[in-house]
Amino acid sequence: QVQLVESGGGLVQAGDSLRLSCTASGRTLSNYVMGWFRQGLGKEREFVAAISRIQGITQTYSRTYYGDSVRGRFVIFRDGAKNTVFLQMSSLKREDTAVYFCAAKTGSALDVYEYDYWGQGIQVTVSS
Repeated sequence: QVQLVESGGGLVQAGDSLRLSCTASGRTLSNYVMGWFRQGLGKEREFVAAISRIQGITQTYSRTYYGDSVRGRFVIFRDGAKNTVFLQMSSLKREDTAVYFCAAKTGSALDVYEYDYWGQGIQVTVSS
């Protein structure tokens, strides 16, 4: 029901930065917990980051949660005016090479990786 579209992937060198975007037409992403996942070649899907829902007009903050492999290097954040969720990736490593997926869920727990909607994924390649 929620169609997510990722953008911003590409080829970068180790140590570079890259920003991924996730959008949804006709839906307000602030109503969902949003997550980023990735899957490297021959590997299982890995949790990257999640950001909480924004409930009510008085809530202006978001909680975030990160996987151990990216904490301190990646940042997830929202731009409500653009109805977009971003993943800012810094200090990229060869090991970060993967297809990155945007996901959305109605559940509230950031450490529960059961998402209802998924994007098609976008390639990020980091060269040494």
